[in-house]
This record gives sequence, C-alpha cells and structure tokens, in this order.
Amino acid sequence: MFKLKRFLRPYMKETIVGSGAKLFEAILELLLPLFMGKIIDIGIKNGDIPYVWKTAIIMLGIISVGLASASLCQYYASYTCQNLGNDLRKELMRKISTLSYADIDKFGNATLINRVTNDVNQVVQAVAMLIRLVSRAPFLCIGALVMSIYINPKLSLIFAVLIPIFILIVVIIMTRTIPLYKDTQGKLDKLGSVLRENLSGVRVIRAFARHKNEKKRMDEATEELSKAYIRVTSLSALMNPITSLVMNMGIIIIFYLGAINVNKGTLSQGDIVVLINYITQVLLALIIVANLVVLFTKAAASASRINEILECEPSIIDGAINTTEDNTDDSIVFDNVSFKYNEEDTLSDISFTIKKGEVFGIVGTTGSGKSTIANLICRFYDTTTGNILFRGTNVKKLSQGYLHKEIGIVPQKSVLFSGTIADNIRWGKEDATDEEVIEALKAAEAYDFVSNMENGINSMIYEGGKNFSGGQKQRLTIARALVKKPPVIIMDDSLSALDYATDKKLRNSLKETLKDSTIIIISQRISSIVSSDKILVLDDGKVMGLGTHEELLNNCETYKEIYMSQSK
Repeated sequence: MFKLKRFLRPYMKETIVGSGAKLFEAILELLLPLFMGKIIDIGIKNGDIPYVWKTAIIMLGIISVGLASASLCQYYASYTCQNLGNDLRKELMRKISTLSYADIDKFGNATLINRVTNDVNQVVQAVAMLIRLVSRAPFLCIGALVMSIYINPKLSLIFAVLIPIFILIVVIIMTRTIPLYKDTQGKLDKLGSVLRENLSGVRVIRAFARHKNEKKRMDEATEELSKAYIRVTSLSALMNPITSLVMNMGIIIIFYLGAINVNKGTLSQGDIVVLINYITQVLLALIIVANLVVLFTKAAASASRINEILECEPSIIDGAINTTEDNTDDSIVFDNVSFKYNEEDTLSDISFTIKKGEVFGIVGTTGSGKSTIANLICRFYDTTTGNILFRGTNVKKLSQGYLHKEIGIVPQKSVLFSGTIADNIRWGKEDATDEEVIEALKAAEAYDFVSNMENGINSMIYEGGKNFSGGQKQRLTIARALVKKPPVIIMDDSLSALDYATDKKLRNSLKETLKDSTIIIISQRISSIVSSDKILVLDDGKVMGLGTHEELLNNCETYKEIYMSQSK
C-alpha cells in the first residue's frame, strides 16, 4: 500500500481536510455523553424540564455541526478517491502499453484486466475508508477511554482487560486472511480467463458441441472461487460477532459494578449512562478498526498485484534513435538470429536480407516461425541471439515509435475496434481525409462492400467486427495499414480468409499502391507468395531455402512438398 502513496500526494490537501473534518466530528461526538449525563443527574433528577430542553437543543446543535463536518469529509473522500482511481488506471494502462508481448504473456490478459479494474477498486475503497475513519476511529477510541478514566478511573480498568483481548482477536484473524485474499484474487483471475475464452470462442464451442466440457470448466473455476471466498469471508465474518461479544461483556460488567457503586453513593446514575456510552464508543471504534484491518488486508493484496505491474521492468528497452543515417534504404537484415519462447527454440540461426522495394515472401508449415519473424522485425519481441538491422541500424537502438511509424503490419488475427469504419482506418493515419480512407479501402479491395453499406465509411463496426465476415475484416485491417503508405509493410498471413481471385487482385493492388515500398507477405499458401521477388522457406525454425519460385522448385525439397500438396 505504501508504495502507492505517490498517487495520493496530489490530493494530500483534500485528504487532510477530509480527515480533519471527520476528526472534528469525533470531538463533538465525545461531548454528547457528558450532556446526556447532565440531563439525567440535573434535569430528570430535579424535574427541571427547561434544563432538559436547553441541553437537548445544545446536543441537537452539536449533532448538526457534526453532520456538516461528516458531509464535508464525504465530499473530499469521494473527490480524492475518484481522482486516485483514474490516476491509477491511467498509470497502469501507460505501463502496460510499454510492456513487450512477452511481459504481457507472463501476466495474462485476464489478470491484467482484473488488476486494472477490481484491484484498483479495492485500493480506492481502502483510501476512502482511510480518509473517513482512520483518524476518527483511533481518536474516538482514545478520547472515549480518557473520558471514561476522567469519570471513574476504577471502572475504566475494564479496558485493560477488553482491549488486549480485542487486539489478539484482530491479529489472529488478520494473519490468516492476508494469504487467503491473495489466493482469492488468483482464483478470480482464473475465472475471468475461462469466461473470456468462452465468450470469445463461443462459435467454436458450439461448432464442436463442447458446451458440457466448457460448462464443467466454468463450474470448476466458479466452485474454486466460491470455496476461496467462503474460507476468507467465514474467517473475516468472525470479527464482528466476537468483538460484539467482547463489547457486550464489558457493558454487562459496567452495569453490574455501576449498580454496586450507585447503591454505595459513589457514582451517579448519569455517570453510569456516560460510562456505558463511552465504553460503547471505545468498542465500536475498535470494531471499526477491526473492519478496517479486513479492508486494508484486501487492499494490501490488491496493491501488491498493482505494484507487480508498475514495478515490472519492460524486457524490451526502447532505443533512443528516432531516425537513421539513410532513410531511403529500407533494407532489413537478419544476421544469425535465434529466438526462444518459453525456453523453446522458435528460430535457429536465421540469416537473410530483404532489399528496398522487394516483394519478399515467407512460407512454411504451421509453427515454423513465420509470424515470429514479423514480430522480431517490429520488435514486439527481442532476439535471443543475433542482430536485426533496419536501414543499417540495429532495431534495438531505434525507438519503437520510429520503427512502428516506418513499418506497417497487418496481423494474423484481424482486430477491429468499436466505432466507424473511417475511425478504424484512421488508426493508420490520424489526419487521413475521407478521400485517403476511400483510396486505402479501394487498394485493399474493401471499398465494394463498404460503399454498399447504408452509411459508407461512416458505418458502425460492432465489438470485434462481429458484423463483418473474416475476409471483410482482413481487408479492413489491410486498409488500415495502407492508409499511411508505409515504406515497409508486413502481411502476416493476412490473406488467408480471401478467395484466390480476391487474393490475386489485392496483391496486384498492393504493388500498384506501394510501388516503392518493401512488401513482406507471410503465408501458408504458395499462391499468395508465388510472384514474390524472393521467397524464404522455413521449417521448424530453420531456413530450408531462399530464392524465386522457380529456383525453389528445383533446389528446395520442403518448398516443393508444400507446392505439390497445394496443387492436388
């Protein structure tokens, strides 16, 4: 929790004022039992009704001022917490955006979502209670204890027994709940992951009739979370009844001993009422403290998970170079590049050169490392060994902003965002005019179906592009990359959902639109890369051949096998 205090610093004034207002309310609350005692000992005992009314009006005034102070505290607590939550989420999103693919894979999407939402809410709730109660509860406890000693030191000795018992209860429960809350958050992450997979893969689940299996997975994840919650809440729930038992035992003892003292004439009836009010204030304040301990235990677990993200050092350190000596040489060189993912070899000692203006094809079997090459060029991952040069400079020395501005990529999985078609295309170029958007759509062979829609380029895209077919989504993502006419464009198996005729038309359109650009086409289909200037053949992370289509048919057995299997 303390590591996140820097986020609270900008709102320290509001925090202090809010806590101060609540503290002032506690001071006023400590005065009320004294007035109640006077009403009994003076007003009621002597039958002085005007005194009773006068004192009651004073008490009402104190309560009103206390209410105003509490309202002020509520306002500042809400203001601080909402801004704190916004700042935390913004910083988490900023940090996540700097993480590499490997870092994000390590956390997992469901976990990251849960930490940005649920964990931040837990911390915000704890800070709200910090402002509202952390100063008030201890002060009320100590103040009521002092006032009790002032009224009757002997009867106040009951606190010497009750408070240690209470502290022992809190410590026992707290030490057992902290690890349980962390475990519960982990179970919540797992449930979120299963739910996300089921929602995103609902069509596949139905197609393979896997409803029962997925229901079983969901039931198991839900049951694990339920059991974890039951364990931790059952333990936390013991706090209130046990502390209430301690409080009521104290009140009974005060009644018993107070009655004896009243009979002896050493204590008035009003003093008993005052003492009972103060002991109630002390023990209620301690119960609040106990609940705060439970709340801060949850928040501590959440803060720890948030800090894991904030303190995560990106595995990819951004380079400082924002340009290269020769911005006209768009060559890409792989020099003895190897890459491991989860300690498994994905690429082994890869070397090749892509020259400026070339159409460079990459083909291979599933899992041969084709997409890994695209990810390494864009520096989504770093090489394990070897170097990748872009325009003669190691990509590790280039800033990622510069690299991604110069290299456009159409990913293997078509990703569209909620909004209009034009909004999505302008991801490639923010200031693109409608004419440029239409030109990109035409180049991507997407304008035909877009122009037939009621609102054209201003037609809405539903979440994930659900209102478009696979081929249409691919063409829209291609248009998004083409709108900025990048010097280098990578098509990572992004023609797979197109029929052969559309595939051919699109490749011809690419050559026409990007005459001077370097085009890298990654595909499992020979037809998509057959006309490339050069073709790289991969198998199990190794280079099996490099050359033109005709050259590879003559001297590369792997390429020939792929070609023959697709020609049948």
